[in-house]
Amino acid sequence: MDTSNYQQIFSSGVPSFDLLLGGGIPRRQSVIITGNPGCGKTILCGQVAFRTAARGIPVVLATVTSEPHDKLVQALSGFSFFDRGLLGDKLFLVSAYASLKKGAKEARDILLHTVRERGARLLFIDGLRSIRDLWQDEAKLREFLYELGIGLAAMDCIGLFTTEYALEKLLALPEATTVDGIVALDVLRQGGRRLRRMEVVKLRGRDHLTGEHFMQLGRDGVQVIPRLEAQVPSDLEVAPPSTRSSFGLPEFDALLHGGLPAYSTTLLAGSMGIGKTLLATHFAAQGARQGEKTLFVSFFEPPVLSVARARRIGLEVAEDVSRGALNMLHLPPSELEADAIAHRLLEEVARLGVQRLVVDGLSELERSICDPERRHTFMAALSVHLRRAGVTSLFTKEVSKVAGTELDFNDSPIAMLGENLVLLRYVELRGRIHRVLSILKMRDSRYDGDLREFEIRDEGIRVLAPMRSAEGLLTGQARAVGTSIGGVST
Repeated sequence: MDTSNYQQIFSSGVPSFDLLLGGGIPRRQSVIITGNPGCGKTILCGQVAFRTAARGIPVVLATVTSEPHDKLVQALSGFSFFDRGLLGDKLFLVSAYASLKKGAKEARDILLHTVRERGARLLFIDGLRSIRDLWQDEAKLREFLYELGIGLAAMDCIGLFTTEYALEKLLALPEATTVDGIVALDVLRQGGRRLRRMEVVKLRGRDHLTGEHFMQLGRDGVQVIPRLEAQVPSDLEVAPPSTRSSFGLPEFDALLHGGLPAYSTTLLAGSMGIGKTLLATHFAAQGARQGEKTLFVSFFEPPVLSVARARRIGLEVAEDVSRGALNMLHLPPSELEADAIAHRLLEEVARLGVQRLVVDGLSELERSICDPERRHTFMAALSVHLRRAGVTSLFTKEVSKVAGTELDFNDSPIAMLGENLVLLRYVELRGRIHRVLSILKMRDSRYDGDLREFEIRDEGIRVLAPMRSAEGLLTGQARAVGTSIGGVST
């Protein structure tokens, strides 16, 4: 970032909000935060006000209704950013209602006088719509905001104003052209959920993240999680090393010519109960034992159950977990959106220095992408982020049919975006169910495409010899053409 430009940015004290704004609020500008009641406007601005005051920067908070300050203070008091000790000194409360009733000049003068007297660098006015309703005069409101903005800029003070309008309504009002920036908050309904969104609609002279982004409210206030696609770096990627990441299963690794290519993304697709999780656990455990930081993410089982499941086939991972070589993260099905899940995942990857990643249950991640049209770009962006972090990743995906002629995973975005695709399949032959596996794709890499039967026993997973004695194996309905399969005479 250019140093002179950086110096013109004022940090809001809310890092995720600053990220959307392109670094922070431009100094000497006035910004409207708009949205319907209950979307989080006052909480966001209150959070910015208290975080600013906590840094020793004077703030003026103005109310414009006849209600006492106590109501606003009470509404913010339940959040962690609230500090009553800042009130009156670094965060000065003023009621502008009486002066607003007198006129625009009187209101402007009292606000600018208070800002000057307190040496404030931030003025937060809660409720511009109340001013509109009080005056019922478009020209008067436009003049007030224009002259207030000029006065604040002259004193190097930012104006932060809230108003209760949907974005489309605000854009038709004088306020939209008078201020320097507009940030819209919204609450969307999808099924039984209400999803919060934030969008920087306008910010004069600043390059910011465009479009709507996920927003959540918690005890710490507002947190914004930008759309994953909006953060994909544009610079050239570093070429991955020529190394392979093995599973620790000699027969299977031989099919992969040593393992999965470093930094690649792999989809491991298969029917329910076929062994996807166990094979993925082998991949994770082998990485941990080779000294690679490994993260195993599950949407279905907490770590204790994953460890117990692996133990049943002779795969002991408890020691790897206890020494921190293998980290397990359980994300139970919830109302989290995909951006929040990806944010948590990438945070853990960065914090732990992860080199191998397993995500067990890609379907859950896909379902959390609320807009189906985003699925391809979202998964592509996630793949890029992981690759740039130097991570070799493996995703498991359940195919809906246990046996049959259809392969139902082709609607999965990562099936087309992942460099590697491995299929596990049940095969019915003469009244007996067999497990088979096949490597369908390894981009820019050699591999063995033979169909192999595999077994899951108490001693672990065992990959058997190539299956050349039957046809139609990938359809799940094999036809015998040779001598035997798995010891069954044909």
